Amino acid sequence: MAPSPAERDELFRDFARALFRGDMDALYRVVTPDFIWSFHDGVVVTKSLASPSAIRGHLAEQKALFSAQRFHDVAYHHAVELSFMTFRVSETLRASGERREQRGIESYTFRDGKLATKDVYRKPILS
Repeated sequence: MAPSPAERDELFRDFARALFRGDMDALYRVVTPDFIWSFHDGVVVTKSLASPSAIRGHLAEQKALFSAQRFHDVAYHHAVELSFMTFRVSETLRASGERREQRGIESYTFRDGKLATKDVYRKPILS
């Protein structure tokens, strides 16, 4: 049975806090031991992050790649067995100063009251 919408909101809050702090211990308190994060950056990079070290490495790469990365218009949408998050993200490439805007959707599945998967899909916003 999937967590209730209120329980999911709490999981997402704790997940986001742990992620932004880079705290893998806190992150792995809200995800299953075999949690998988599939990521596509909307341009060329596709990854499967399946361990604390892979997630830590991904976060370090993002910090090195972007001088700024801000999420906007974040909204969660709960279905019976899964949840979706829709968003916009503004990013500035550190090396060139180039700015890019993307919109995206993430889908989440649950198991044993925790996050089991996170699938990220992004698409550039064309002016």
